[in-house]
Amino acid sequence: MTNARAITFYLPQFHPIPENDEWWGKGFTEWTNTAKAKPLFRAHYQPHVPADLGFYDLRCPETRRAQADLARSYGIEGFCYYHYWFAGQRLLERPFNEVLASGEPDFPFCVCWANQTWSGIWHGAPNRILIEQTYPGDDDYIAHFYAMLPAFQDPRHIRVDGKPVFVVYRPTELPNTTHFADLWRALAIKEGLPGLFLIGINHFDQWKPGAAGFDAAILQKLPPKKGHISWRHPLLKLKKAMHRGQLTVYDYKDVMDLFLRREEADYREYPCAIPNWDNTPRSGFNGLVLENEHPDLFRRLIRRSISKVAKYPTEERLLFIKSWNEWAEGNHLEPDLKYGHAWLEVICDELAQRSSSD
Repeated sequence: MTNARAITFYLPQFHPIPENDEWWGKGFTEWTNTAKAKPLFRAHYQPHVPADLGFYDLRCPETRRAQADLARSYGIEGFCYYHYWFAGQRLLERPFNEVLASGEPDFPFCVCWANQTWSGIWHGAPNRILIEQTYPGDDDYIAHFYAMLPAFQDPRHIRVDGKPVFVVYRPTELPNTTHFADLWRALAIKEGLPGLFLIGINHFDQWKPGAAGFDAAILQKLPPKKGHISWRHPLLKLKKAMHRGQLTVYDYKDVMDLFLRREEADYREYPCAIPNWDNTPRSGFNGLVLENEHPDLFRRLIRRSISKVAKYPTEERLLFIKSWNEWAEGNHLEPDLKYGHAWLEVICDELAQRSSSD
């Protein structure tokens, strides 16, 4: 019996594109910031150096196959690829397009539309707009749907009740979520699909999927940065963050309880387990660090996350994990030189334990 369907977010920014060359310099990829990172305080774990898979290039099918083989061997069901659509312009689309065209790797997937304006905020230039996320209207929504249709029709696509799963990163930024949802579902049915299973990421607690025409939410939160508190929680009054200039540092064990909702939501909501976080490779002293992360603490979080979805029908027991490979945010399951396979081993162990106890 499936106790949880573990799905990890997947970042495609590990190959050069002309836009990044222009904005950040020739050959820029996520490795550029990852590799140049330095410790900013005593015992600060930086840089994170990849182990098994090395400093890979996602244009290589061998790399994509190795990632899928590794994830599968530890019980992860699939990747949720970040997808970028800016009024018809796509960025970083090559790895996923090649996955679709080649049929390889034979590993389940879904897609998350990362519908955010790209700016220089994490690089100390918050007013620098690189490319703006806009919503021109129905013609753009329809073009976007048909760009995604080959993915929805792919037999590898992760489904709930036969419906392809599609995630929207910032549903609150859509001008009219219900209209978007109704239009895309109608188009899906027109093209022979049973519909779509639409999930929005809930960053602020107030967003409810049903009222927005969506099927479910993913609760995904990080503790607030100094001067930019986007959400509040009573427990924060008991926590202490050390502020070194603009840098905000929390102890992982002090904030991990905030990753899960304490009360039961009155709608379908999936947890998002976060094993580690440190975006100082991107943002330096403007960053947020969760220090003293440890596989034993992550084990507690995964165990509680699995219990959160146990009440749902088997096919709907989705457990999202952020992330497979966001290396410049210190947020990855892929092995590094410090922890090796420890994060993956936790997931594998807990999925197996919960399953055997069913």
